[in-house]
Amino acid sequence: MSVAAWTLAFLRPYRRQAAAVVALSVVEIGLVALAPWPLQVIVDHVLGGRPLPEVLAALTPQAIAGSAVALLIAVVLAGLLIQLTGELVRMVHTQLQTRVAQRVVYSLRQQLLSHLQALPLRHHLVTPTADSVYRLDADAYCVNDLIIGGFFPLLVAALKLAVMFAVLVYLDWTLALLALAVAPLLFLCLRFYSRTMLDRAERVKALESTLIERAFETLSSIAAVKSFTRERHELARFATSGDATMRARLSLTWQESTFSVAVTAITLVGTAAVLTVGGMHVLGGTLTLGQLLVVVAYLAAVYDPLSAIAHSAGSLQQAVASARRVREIFDLTPEVLDDPTGRDASVTSGHIRFEDVGFAYDAERGVLERVSFEARRGELVALVGLTGAGKTTIASLIPRFFEPTSGRVLLDELELARYSLSSLRAQVALVPQQPVLFAGTIADNIRYGRLGATDAEVAAAARAAHLHDFVSKLPDGYATQVRESGATLSGGERQRLGIARALLKAAPILILDEPTSAVDAISESAIFDSLRSLRASHTTIVIAHRLSTIRDATRILVLDGGRLVAQGTHDELTRTSVLYRRMCARLAVGQSLDDETTAEQILRVGS
Repeated sequence: MSVAAWTLAFLRPYRRQAAAVVALSVVEIGLVALAPWPLQVIVDHVLGGRPLPEVLAALTPQAIAGSAVALLIAVVLAGLLIQLTGELVRMVHTQLQTRVAQRVVYSLRQQLLSHLQALPLRHHLVTPTADSVYRLDADAYCVNDLIIGGFFPLLVAALKLAVMFAVLVYLDWTLALLALAVAPLLFLCLRFYSRTMLDRAERVKALESTLIERAFETLSSIAAVKSFTRERHELARFATSGDATMRARLSLTWQESTFSVAVTAITLVGTAAVLTVGGMHVLGGTLTLGQLLVVVAYLAAVYDPLSAIAHSAGSLQQAVASARRVREIFDLTPEVLDDPTGRDASVTSGHIRFEDVGFAYDAERGVLERVSFEARRGELVALVGLTGAGKTTIASLIPRFFEPTSGRVLLDELELARYSLSSLRAQVALVPQQPVLFAGTIADNIRYGRLGATDAEVAAAARAAHLHDFVSKLPDGYATQVRESGATLSGGERQRLGIARALLKAAPILILDEPTSAVDAISESAIFDSLRSLRASHTTIVIAHRLSTIRDATRILVLDGGRLVAQGTHDELTRTSVLYRRMCARLAVGQSLDDETTAEQILRVGS
């Protein structure tokens, strides 16, 4: 589908408004076509003494037609009325045209955000957030530029050209053909410049996206920038990207300017040729001076929109480049959340089984290799291992953030792919190590787990997460506003809020990625007491880096390099697994496994 067809497709929901815009364009063109004729009447018939045309004489009262002054005033007033009416129609036309374009922009942004949300997690991991935001904000505005700066002006110019050309043929066919002679030159000029301008516009868009990405990265990591005093370094990186963007923008602007000069020169030459030939016709008596003025006015009416389009060709090329970037997103295959053929997961018991599961992000990076285990309702299964062992990947496979590259993941003996994705994810409550908080109140952030929850249910979830006492001491309580990314909350408070959100969801499968790493021992004990009371109705999977977290697990899975090397209870593994014993020795003294330590180094500890 061409960019033009793609853009016009967004006008379909607003076809009545678009038809009204076209109708107003026709009225406006009619008024523009009438506008020069009062001047022709004044020059030829009032001042020149020529008799009025028969049609106009029949419509003019004798009292006015018999007096040159009265006729002058009447014609001037008629011309003024035509001009004022034209301005009023143009105002309504512009307002309606802008309203349609803005509605299309917001409709596109809504569809684009919906599509971005539906894309698999893998896309968002490999695509900078700033790039997606730039496409959503700046690139999505392309439909406005294409409609306001392209489609409607081209339509108006085409209609004007048809009307004016018909009148010019009536007045003097030689001048009409001469006026039209510039069209092929304009076309060749546009074709010569458009290809390179589009390439440069696409480069500018890519560089501007990178520049925004650089700024977004710096501001989102401002704590690290300040702690390492890297303000000058980040400013230098931003300046380097800015210089490249500026040079690309200046190169594009230079080409736009040369194109504009070329188009202006062509239209000026065309106007000069028409004036020369028209003047000769006036001198020869085949054309009146007033008719020549009408021809010149019509030339301006036709050339002005064509010149405006040509002058904004650079902006149009940028809009085309933006449209291509937006279409690239729409070409990506989204997840199907509500597949009508998918099974409803809400009636499952929560029995999870991994069968020889392997996973790799690409051919060179294998993460999991032949992992097999089970987790049933009422059980707490803990995953332990070094950084990169595959713990978080296992947790991500359960809600199908990723698909296994080999083997199967089953829920109640049915592969996860057989379930409706939305119903499957509704059965999983995930607590990441760094909970994501949103702008709003503390209550809003907890209620994100279940939007219809009552205030009492929110407070109950907060109590279970050992958060209620802290919130109660705040001046605004649960109505306290949470700043961006929870910057005003401590790490432990953010974790407890994330736990409260997951508990409020009341999903049968609970996945906890080291949920208490930032809380004190007393709070941790209280939180796990609450989790133990819920264990009977949940399948609980915990990614653990603390000995206290895993000691009473139903089953502990020991991962090393993406392989499941041992599993059992704490007591069983301390007897049978050397690696687990060494891990426990480190965990017991509070030494994290999330560092660069290898399994071989751990095995050497204490040996």
